[in-house]
Amino acid sequence: MTGLRRCAAVLLLSAPALGACAASAGTAAAQDPAAAPGHALLYVTNQDEATISIFDAGTLEPVETVDLQALGFSPNAKPHHVAVEPDGSHWYVSLIGENRVLKLDRQNRVVGRADFEVPGMLALDPRSNRLFVGRSMSAVNPPQRIGVIDRGSMSIEEIPVLYPRPHALAVNPAEGVVYSASLGENSMAVVDAEEEAVKLLPVEAPPESHGGHDVHMLMQFALSPDGATLVVSGEMSGRLLVFDLSNPREPQLVRQVEVGPRLFDPVFSPDGRWVWVPSKDANTVSAIDATTWTVAGVVEGEGLAEPHGTAFSPDGRYLFVTSNNLEGEYPGGKGTLTVIDPVTREIVRVLQVGANATGVATTPR
Repeated sequence: MTGLRRCAAVLLLSAPALGACAASAGTAAAQDPAAAPGHALLYVTNQDEATISIFDAGTLEPVETVDLQALGFSPNAKPHHVAVEPDGSHWYVSLIGENRVLKLDRQNRVVGRADFEVPGMLALDPRSNRLFVGRSMSAVNPPQRIGVIDRGSMSIEEIPVLYPRPHALAVNPAEGVVYSASLGENSMAVVDAEEEAVKLLPVEAPPESHGGHDVHMLMQFALSPDGATLVVSGEMSGRLLVFDLSNPREPQLVRQVEVGPRLFDPVFSPDGRWVWVPSKDANTVSAIDATTWTVAGVVEGEGLAEPHGTAFSPDGRYLFVTSNNLEGEYPGGKGTLTVIDPVTREIVRVLQVGANATGVATTPR
């Protein structure tokens, strides 16, 4: 843990020093960021502002803004994605610009770190002590390995997946494996971290008729609540790929659903009936019926400006969608968090966050 700067080095501090460091961090650790009883906390990474916005996912009121510069990190820290412990005791954020993954406690104090070159997506296994890490899509030629972090010690190992730009990640807790996929070629892997075994799987290319693209650029996975289905979005192909998990260690591609240009992070509804996926170039979010695998509805409107990340509130009442808004299509020049009623498919609120909002995650209290 040597080399951590200022407040980041909390594991090396004595109790009095730790308290002083937390007090100096301003809004990042000024008080216990407690949501209303029974509500979840909602975390949004603002990649171009080195901040993380925290909201009460029930009331939609702001709770805290974690300023990474106040915690000793650079303006170019680039927080990208968030994962949260099931009990809300700790949360994790990937910092592309700092080449590390941070662990923070409920009071938003840094309590650990793992060094990892250009980290991107995070996937937490709730049945083990593992946190998986992929590579940022901004890295042109990162190492062909994913990271496996022990969440207790924050020690990290790297497992080769042998394809370029490993990005998409999803944990299958019941099976004890993680799924990884490539942005650079039509390949994915099933990784058993316990056995250190990797099964590589080719992925069928998109039809030739679709814009001449022969690589999907597999952006991000989503696993159905019952564990029976895995989907992954194709940024270049504009297709949602659907895998049957009758054998979770050998996913079978059963269909490709054409949705829209530049698909980003999909999410299943808590009941498993719907998959929602944003189309960055269309400024839309599509609802896909998981019983027929057809596009049943499209949401567009206020706040959706290069939509990127998705998450549901634990009760399923709200769908949260982050937008980069790099082109300034939404007034204010900042990123947005658009709140959608998934039943009516109406936008109910737009919350302005920091510049280039990317990852989003919720956790029950």
